[in-house]
Amino acid sequence: MKVVGISGSLRKEGNTEYLVRFALDQLKEQGFETELISLRGKTVQPCDGCYGCVKANRCVIEGDDFEPIADKMYEADGIILGSPVYYSSVVPQLMALLDRVGFSSRWSGKFMSGKVGGPITVARRTGHNLAFAQLLMWFYINDMIVPGSSYWSMSVAGTRGARDADKDQEGLDTIKHFCENMAHVMKKLHA
Repeated sequence: MKVVGISGSLRKEGNTEYLVRFALDQLKEQGFETELISLRGKTVQPCDGCYGCVKANRCVIEGDDFEPIADKMYEADGIILGSPVYYSSVVPQLMALLDRVGFSSRWSGKFMSGKVGGPITVARRTGHNLAFAQLLMWFYINDMIVPGSSYWSMSVAGTRGARDADKDQEGLDTIKHFCENMAHVMKKLHA
């Protein structure tokens, strides 16, 4: 079984990437194949509502990095989405990807249904809950299974752009517990 972790941060080796890697490492220890996908250096155009995917059975927007990332999401058994919080929201680069995956998957028959996953958000101080809910709603509308944890899988980090998520022990413990639950659910589903 494979889990894909997507870091929506455009910072090299920033807090979001660190936390998604941390989560993937927990799952790797449980015997899962994992892959990190960073949106840094990639271009994903936003959905333009053209409905071309209805006829083509795929997103018809071309000339960007969408299709290879979407294919990895379709093939994965589990998906973790990580986003820094900007103004209490998920970063636009990640939402562009998720809007297109969600919309085109319904028309192409590559449903996300039954996949297991969840969000990780990271902010310097606050705004996590709205961004976390935004990602959680994406999982729900795509008919995915989201295991719980001892708290929301988020971290307080990023003081003046520093990579310091490794100092938020409560955040790390929550993400670790989320990954334990995710592994448990995936193993039960594939038994």
